[in-house]
Amino acid sequence: MHIVMPIFQDANGLAIKFFIQKDIAQEIQAELCEVVASLGGRVEAKVPRQGYVLVQPGTAEEERLRLCWMAQDRPQRHFVPYTYVEACKIAGMQLKQIFVENGLPVKMHIHPSIANINARTTLSQRIMHSGGDPTSSPQSAKIILADPNTEVFQHLVKTYQGIPDKHVESYLWVKKCVEKGSLVYTPLIYKNPGGRRPGEERTPFTEDDEQRLCEWIAAKIPYKQTGGRTGNRLYQQLCEMIADPEYAWVSRHTWQSWRERYKKNAVRLDTMIAQIVDQKKPVPGEQGQYGYVRQDEENNKRPRKKRTKPAEQNLHKQEMIIGGINGNGAEVPVIVFNASPIESGPSTSRVFVRNSPAEEELEDGEDSEEWAVRIGNEPPPKWGKRPASEESEARNPRKRMKSDDSDSIQGTLLDPGVHLIDRTLQEIATQYRFTLEEVKEFYDQCGEMERTKNRFQKMRQILSSIGES
Repeated sequence: MHIVMPIFQDANGLAIKFFIQKDIAQEIQAELCEVVASLGGRVEAKVPRQGYVLVQPGTAEEERLRLCWMAQDRPQRHFVPYTYVEACKIAGMQLKQIFVENGLPVKMHIHPSIANINARTTLSQRIMHSGGDPTSSPQSAKIILADPNTEVFQHLVKTYQGIPDKHVESYLWVKKCVEKGSLVYTPLIYKNPGGRRPGEERTPFTEDDEQRLCEWIAAKIPYKQTGGRTGNRLYQQLCEMIADPEYAWVSRHTWQSWRERYKKNAVRLDTMIAQIVDQKKPVPGEQGQYGYVRQDEENNKRPRKKRTKPAEQNLHKQEMIIGGINGNGAEVPVIVFNASPIESGPSTSRVFVRNSPAEEELEDGEDSEEWAVRIGNEPPPKWGKRPASEESEARNPRKRMKSDDSDSIQGTLLDPGVHLIDRTLQEIATQYRFTLEEVKEFYDQCGEMERTKNRFQKMRQILSSIGES
């Protein structure tokens, strides 16, 4: 049958001694004496050499007791808060003083990243119950406790991991140490910083490696004057041949190592390459040599015709109407005038191009008078006669308005508030007796003022020549 030992008795069955700070309230002292006795311990009137000194943290008396009685030559004398007795009773065992080194409490700092007040208080009491000092500053503390779920935790680790005898731990680390009954720091792991370890040798180059390297270079760049032997691509292509069983040897080194081997021993290896070339006598430009590629096939491509945009095609068609604007006076299209009266002002004769002979034939039912022309000295047809107003102006030229003002042309006043382009288009329409809408439509298509003026000047000349013939 296993006998359960009281909490405050040592392995020899002797009672563990306690001393209570004298200025603690008498009610608390009485309760402490009762609990200690019930758990097998004994309260002494003087500070024992081995045992526990129950203090009230943060008081002047606590500080005096520590200064007077805490010493490294008394490692078995522990200073704990008076709540230690109740904590041992709740835990059902005597809490070991694990946060003690060389008889002194381990200094700890609780970082502000642990923001919860209750968590900070509980953590502080647990540290003190196990012999530690949680009231130290970050600079003097040996252990910094922080919340691992915050960004500042990794910053603290990077800041202090290079400082000897300085540790950054999670707040959960305290509970783990208490449960284990010993102080165990989070272990450090080795992270390879890269590079070759001291004493570790690279794969050495052998004579066979150099011979094969020279044979590769001799096959790809047989003549050094062509260049390229120190380029990267030559050796990258060499390592790309690793899938070929005949080139399994290239896996012994990286392409950078092959390149550096040649670069640092170029004089000696060039001699070996020249000997291989003398034996094989390759012709410059043979298939497989580095830098030579197959010539592209010659394509007898016909020159592509530049496509004209629909707007340009329409513009060319309209240019054919007046004939000879672009210097080609041979093509003079048929000009048709619409005999129907027009409500909006001056003549708005429409012109179009006959695209085929069938269209030029007079169809049945068409009015022949509409297509009448002047023959000999006969009077002109109806459509060729001038309006009465123009005839009167022609007979009485003195009645026409004469003005040197640039804002009037042939007696028609121009609005000085109109834009310069609109004024110029209005001048062209007035000068050559066309509607402003016709002139604007052509100008919007071609965008050239001089071309617009030449077009309507040419059209007026054609119309005038038809009326006189």
